[in-house]
Amino acid sequence: MRYLSFDVSDDADGVVTLEAMASTAAAQHPEVLAEAEQVLAWAQRHFPHGRGPIDEGMDWDDDLQVVHEAGGWHTVTLTLAASPAFAERFLSVFGDPGG
Repeated sequence: MRYLSFDVSDDADGVVTLEAMASTAAAQHPEVLAEAEQVLAWAQRHFPHGRGPIDEGMDWDDDLQVVHEAGGWHTVTLTLAASPAFAERFLSVFGDPGG
């Protein structure tokens, strides 16, 4: 990952949140989107039946936000809600910011 670096947090219910944000000029925007798509494709490939609400027993869910800002800047925010098993595997592939 060149643009997206994930911050990790968890709550008392065992839900892990993985969140990354990148704000770039328009020229880099396609690269950032490609990274987000890479993450989502990985999740779908490795947990194909696990996407959906974590509180309903699923392994992961996502929220991808794209904002076009003044001056040609683009902000992409990708948030993943994850089970501990998903988060552990995710961080082994995409890196652990705390480790």
